[in-house]
Amino acid sequence: MKKLGLLALLPIVISGCSTTSSVTQERAKERQEVVETTLSEVNRKASKAARDEAKKLEKEGWQVAPGALPLEKQLDRSYMMQYEFDESLYPKYIMGEAMSIGTNYDGAKMQALELAKQNLAGNIQTEVAALANNSVSNEQLTNEQAATITKTISESKSLIVQSLGRTVIIVEAYRTLNNKNKEVLVRIAYSYEMAMQASQKAIIDELEDEGDALREELDAVFSQRILKK
Repeated sequence: MKKLGLLALLPIVISGCSTTSSVTQERAKERQEVVETTLSEVNRKASKAARDEAKKLEKEGWQVAPGALPLEKQLDRSYMMQYEFDESLYPKYIMGEAMSIGTNYDGAKMQALELAKQNLAGNIQTEVAALANNSVSNEQLTNEQAATITKTISESKSLIVQSLGRTVIIVEAYRTLNNKNKEVLVRIAYSYEMAMQASQKAIIDELEDEGDALREELDAVFSQRILKK
């Protein structure tokens, strides 16, 4: 009976192995495509603007960590992402940049990342203020409503930073100063759509006492940027 039970389970085990093998092969294929794309990107010649900026930074003593992409390739990727647009011709990414100095590389990098997120949040604030003003022109908001939203977003920088998900480091370089301290430069990128969602959440949390009417108007403002899937 035990043998019969094992034989009965055999097709299930084989089927499970076959499915697992199929999934593994699919993942391997996806990884191979990523590797090929990365290699293609590495081998592609950087733009003239990226090469020129890289030369300028290198003359100032900036360099990349061992194993990282060359500085001109990192800058080239940064430029490319800044000029990526969706089908509605809105930017796909919003960027942030900062530099920080520390006695060691890791400490300076962590501080630079925090400052870059603050810079990113500031860029988001500017975008939201522009959306609010545009909504006044389109008669989606009154001047008073736009002023309330603009004032709230200007006071919500820390909330926006907290609402941000994982940012992507696009450029990372450092230089050693005369006193042996490390100065680190980072540029980060974040999905524009996710940035708008994070700022919308921060504003709604702040406007909790303003009532549903303003929230509806707020949805209309952000719908200008957030594509409905």
